[in-house]
Amino acid sequence: MSTVGDMDERYNPFTGTRIVPGHDEPVSRAVALGLEPPRFCEHCGRRMVVQIDPDGWQARCSRHGVIDSARLERR
Repeated sequence: MSTVGDMDERYNPFTGTRIVPGHDEPVSRAVALGLEPPRFCEHCGRRMVVQIDPDGWQARCSRHGVIDSARLERR
């Protein structure tokens, strides 16, 4: 069973590690510039299937669906 606290958990979309409030993780330069697509789901931390196109990218989590660069305004 999940608790209310589990629903608030977030994961780093570039490393897949759980985000701990108050603890900042260093990010690569490509991530900071917005050049790297997310590789992990922010909701569950699972690895996503990522497809990179000439005009953007699309990432799919098996449980939480698809996100893309157009939706995040990075295209």
